[in-house]
Amino acid sequence: MKDILRKWLAGGAAALTLMAGFFGAWLPQDCAAAQDYAVVAAADLPREARETLSLIKAGGPFPYAKDGVVFGNYERILPRQKRGYYTEYTVSTPGVKSRGARRIVAGKGRTGDPATSGEYWYTADHYRSFARIAE
Repeated sequence: MKDILRKWLAGGAAALTLMAGFFGAWLPQDCAAAQDYAVVAAADLPREARETLSLIKAGGPFPYAKDGVVFGNYERILPRQKRGYYTEYTVSTPGVKSRGARRIVAGKGRTGDPATSGEYWYTADHYRSFARIAE
């Protein structure tokens, strides 16, 4: 399973499509009540995601103007929270001129600050699936 997740995190369109379907079949339609999520160690994230995570913890500066905007959780994959609880940050994708599909979503946690909350989620497929980042 760990090897499959590493391939998914590494990127390849075919792998992303396969893994989105794979994990999507396991996740309930409304994950607000779900207690188990895929987990990825921060050290196993792509280099660009580790860099973005470091920027979040440092409070920026961020390379994309949309970094730090509210993530609405419209897909209801992450636990339900009040609007404004989650913020999103771009994870650059080598060879892609746009922002690409990869993001880290940060919760405010107990501290109320994404930089110190310790609550981070990674998506390589533009919100179709998430893995909780374990540090």
